[in-house]
Amino acid sequence: MPPTWNDVKTALLDFDRAGLRGLLQDLYTASKDNQAFLHARLGLGDDQLQPFKTTIARWIAPDPMKGQSISVSKAKKAIADYKKAIGRPEGLAELSIFYCEEAIGFLESCSMDDEKYFAALIRMYGMSPEILSSLPLAQRSTYFERLGRLRSRGRSVGWLVEEEFNSFGMMRWTSSRVNERSFCGTRETNEAGESITLIPEAAAGSPVVELAQQAGWIQE
Repeated sequence: MPPTWNDVKTALLDFDRAGLRGLLQDLYTASKDNQAFLHARLGLGDDQLQPFKTTIARWIAPDPMKGQSISVSKAKKAIADYKKAIGRPEGLAELSIFYCEEAIGFLESCSMDDEKYFAALIRMYGMSPEILSSLPLAQRSTYFERLGRLRSRGRSVGWLVEEEFNSFGMMRWTSSRVNERSFCGTRETNEAGESITLIPEAAAGSPVVELAQQAGWIQE
């Protein structure tokens, strides 16, 4: 059977401080992924997310003129690697939304018909509200605005992307003022003359709807 982590730990007992430093140096120079992991884990550099963004962009929005291929799994692995390295909620939120932005931009400029690509984009978009739920309320607005813009752009790429995005209850930002922001669906006036937000049935109970209710943006 192949070696396990326990085997590695046992072997490491034979290393002194210099030997461990040399092993880490070899791992560091072996790949850029290892470098990005260590930089993030140790808090080094001005922009620890950039290497992960570079990997995402390379594999989810390749340059066809350079003969580059698409790899959803490698793009998603960059996010998984960041999560293992440090996994800060704000970093995960940034990377997941960046993934969607890069994918939408690629689809807008390059027509394609890859069901797995579209499915991965929709799943990533749907995960974002759950990630944002772990952030302080004051930090969420910018991310939600970006998700709202992505929802609108989804109309242009086909495959019912906009409809799928809407099913997650994404917010439609109609103003910079919190009490004028509404959800996908419609703003209506009830019999008492009060302005209310109608939420699609598919959105009910979604993380973003619950967050908005907690924030007082909509009333149950």
